[in-house]
Amino acid sequence: MSRGRLRVYLGAAPGVGKTYDMLSEGQRRAGRGTDVVIGFMEDYGRPLTRQMAEGLETVPRKSVPYRGTSFTEMDLDAVLARKPGVALVDELAHTNVPGCRNEKRWQDIEELLDAGIDVVSTVNIQHLQSLNDVVEQITDVRQHETVPDDVVRRADQIELVDMSGEALRRRMVHGNIYPPDKIDTALSHYFRLGNLTALRELAMLWAADRVEEALLRYRQGHGIQQPWSTRERVLVALSGGPEGDTLIRRAKRTASRGAGGEFLAMHVERSDGLATASPKLLDRQRVLVGELGGSFHTVTGDDTAQAVLDFARQVNATQIVIGATRRSRLKELLSRGVGESIIEGSGDDIDVYVVTHAEAAHGRFLHRRTRSSGADDAVQ
Repeated sequence: MSRGRLRVYLGAAPGVGKTYDMLSEGQRRAGRGTDVVIGFMEDYGRPLTRQMAEGLETVPRKSVPYRGTSFTEMDLDAVLARKPGVALVDELAHTNVPGCRNEKRWQDIEELLDAGIDVVSTVNIQHLQSLNDVVEQITDVRQHETVPDDVVRRADQIELVDMSGEALRRRMVHGNIYPPDKIDTALSHYFRLGNLTALRELAMLWAADRVEEALLRYRQGHGIQQPWSTRERVLVALSGGPEGDTLIRRAKRTASRGAGGEFLAMHVERSDGLATASPKLLDRQRVLVGELGGSFHTVTGDDTAQAVLDFARQVNATQIVIGATRRSRLKELLSRGVGESIIEGSGDDIDVYVVTHAEAAHGRFLHRRTRSSGADDAVQ
């Protein structure tokens, strides 16, 4: 039996339309003849959401007693016994009432997927575990219900449900999100325009990263070697020398010039384990990369230039930043340097920027080479 497929509608805040879109997807699949049921859906009294659920079979909820009160939760066993083709299960990050088999709803969904049932679910960006502190800093509200990022990342499809902060506030004013007695408080606190704009950006960036992961998997699966320049991705190659700080900062500035740009740093270790760089300097540079929002990677290879080029193509880098050579003129006459090999092997699909620095041999002038916009940083 094959595992079911998971589709997640991701939103920046309550009211953007995740549940409505989940139900719309259910109606679309049911219209094609798929067996669809609502395992759990919360409409919060919103008429349009309730209307979208009409005609879809709903598996009755189960009552769970807790501390003298009865709560309703998704009846997991009933959905498993019904075994539909698709189950619509709202609120992925929901915490079940104590007494249920699983603590979290995403664990219920895992059981449905293991049973071969496709699931369509919803989640807001503020419920992702890795963003919990960031969201609290923005909104002053601590989210107690969270879902591990990997649960959402493993979804077969992630659909971003987007709405501008202004449009969402209008929906709130018109009574399409919360009841009238909660509107003013919501607008002046959680639903402030600045909050909504920041949450929207978080949702977009997180979703964009997932799209990038899918693109990398596609390129690897289809043996595509040349980079696809969907965004500027700058790779800085670090030898472990003192010029590394200069190169890292230059790579960061270059990546920041374009929307969505990012930078990575890498160091190549020899396969025989012999150290060719100062561990202390590398550790400091690793910290600097993290502080500037980049990621640090170590790869193993005896051909440094080839290792840099292979890694650049693996991560879909559009630019490589390297330092001007620290070798003497005599060594340059006798053998080709790593930088020259990287430039030769980069082809037409990766720009190489050779950055001068105080440690370059003889402090000599390096001839400028233009390969793209931003050539004011490029020297050879």
